[in-house]
Amino acid sequence: MAAKNKTVYFCQNCGHEENKWLGQCPACKEWNTFVEETVVTGAPGKARGGTKRAQTPRALTLREIEHVQEDRYSSHIAELDRVLGGGIVPGSLVLVGGDPGIGKSTLLLQVCQKLAGDERDVLYISGEESLHQIKMRAERIGIFNDHLKLLCETDLDTIRETIEREKPQAVVIDSIQTMSSDLVSSAPGSVSQVRDSTNVLLQLAKGLAVTVFVVGHVTKEGQVAGPRVLEHMVDTVLYFEGERYAAYRILRSVKNRFGPTHEIGVFEMASDGLKEVANPSEYMLEGKPQEAPGSVVVCCMEGTRPMLVEVQALVARTNFGYPRRTASGCDYNRLNLLIAVLSKRLGIDMSDEDAYVNIAGGIKLNEPAIDLGIILALVSSYSNKVIDEHMIAFGEVGLSGEIRGVTMPQQRVLEAKKLGYTTCLLPQASLRQVKGAEGIRLIGVRHIEEAVAQI
Repeated sequence: MAAKNKTVYFCQNCGHEENKWLGQCPACKEWNTFVEETVVTGAPGKARGGTKRAQTPRALTLREIEHVQEDRYSSHIAELDRVLGGGIVPGSLVLVGGDPGIGKSTLLLQVCQKLAGDERDVLYISGEESLHQIKMRAERIGIFNDHLKLLCETDLDTIRETIEREKPQAVVIDSIQTMSSDLVSSAPGSVSQVRDSTNVLLQLAKGLAVTVFVVGHVTKEGQVAGPRVLEHMVDTVLYFEGERYAAYRILRSVKNRFGPTHEIGVFEMASDGLKEVANPSEYMLEGKPQEAPGSVVVCCMEGTRPMLVEVQALVARTNFGYPRRTASGCDYNRLNLLIAVLSKRLGIDMSDEDAYVNIAGGIKLNEPAIDLGIILALVSSYSNKVIDEHMIAFGEVGLSGEIRGVTMPQQRVLEAKKLGYTTCLLPQASLRQVKGAEGIRLIGVRHIEEAVAQI
């Protein structure tokens, strides 16, 4: 059957397909996301050389399936191995997203350097930079050996043939939005091209057991550009975050079929590439003010990693009839809720006070365990009382003012002890879960009134 061109409408947010334009996507409920594209229909399997299966596969029970342990290998970048769940899995498809200029290409080029130094064949395919531009960046990073090969190409069929001929152990595609196939008539970066390109790379990764790293650009909302089905197709989704002009970068895992999600790795941008930050707690607390009201250290969990950060609060008399609330690094609505709890449960009236809360270092936290730290910082600034600089606090605050237990209190306390803190304010419900914490004083509290009394 001959192939035919057909005009369809795709949702740029979720990839939903319709025969006509709609104002609202019926799948994801987003408005004005449909774009018109021309696709090829008829015989897509034959167009790619596919053949009809001779036999229908039989469904298996769990008992019949042989257990296979993933044979991981290290990237020799400890922070990346942590985020991936312990190393690189052969045959996996990893999507790396981030803002322009954040360091995605630099990080993956450093991965190529480490793997090539481990005598693994690596293929770096760029659709955005020339070979001379890549070499200039590589010379700034360090020394590369001949196990790394470079290719500047955007045609998907040529890329597939090159991978099948070279048979590398790892491939980097920079970026997926520049790849295109002759079988799809739409422009590169469109929904159809991105989806078709990802599907071809997925088949290559699984069929040849080659690890494929795919760079994806993000939109102004912080999502990977293209259909959301792209994130569903890949095995792992990593986001490279951080302020463009800040010194550090955070690599965050939001999806991982081979390890935990919401794990983070911390890097520092230097002139010769990205450097690992082995102790992010110490890094985040650099420059903490001494004897300053409104400052308290809290311990949050990013995946399985405990991290100490400083919560700062400033309460000042307002000059207007409506007080201003500003939250940087934490949820704005959560800040308003905690101020209401202070007013109702402790009688601290902030109706004529401006309140500003900042998570120092520019990191963004949504964990409820920082609630107690925000409460203590607000009270400290309001009363102009300094909190002991050797004290940390963590705990979730409820609407009745009660302090609820949090996950992994043992790891949080040990991290504080390792950095020299002598006192820890934690929920009474979590106190019994902490063992082997000699050398640090543990104070269990049930209500914010008890916590405020300690400062």
